[in-house]
Amino acid sequence: MPTSPGPNDVAFSIRGPITRADLPGLCERVCAVLGDSGSVVRCDVSGVMPDAVCVDALARLQLAARRRGCCVRLEHASDELLELVELMGLTHVLPAERVNMRFTCPPPGDDSSMADSKDPA
Repeated sequence: MPTSPGPNDVAFSIRGPITRADLPGLCERVCAVLGDSGSVVRCDVSGVMPDAVCVDALARLQLAARRRGCCVRLEHASDELLELVELMGLTHVLPAERVNMRFTCPPPGDDSSMADSKDPA
């Protein structure tokens, strides 16, 4: 079960369908909130449509967050979204909290699980 945000945690929600056109603005807004805080970012994804564009957006957010010493942790993810993340081979990139299961973020600076480091996410 998700815990309440700690003193260095940042929490936000993503809602609705996400389109490819939304990706740059979404990353920009989230990165502005993060700065170089080293925070754990709790991202409520209960309101998203589980599709490939959504998973792409979440992976880009994770990459941008890792570059700032932060980690995005998915909360309230639907089974469909978690299954799609697994199908796309991104469970190591997008940690999520599930009932009776808690996935943790890799240590700061460990970007070995991130894909293309040249991506300007």
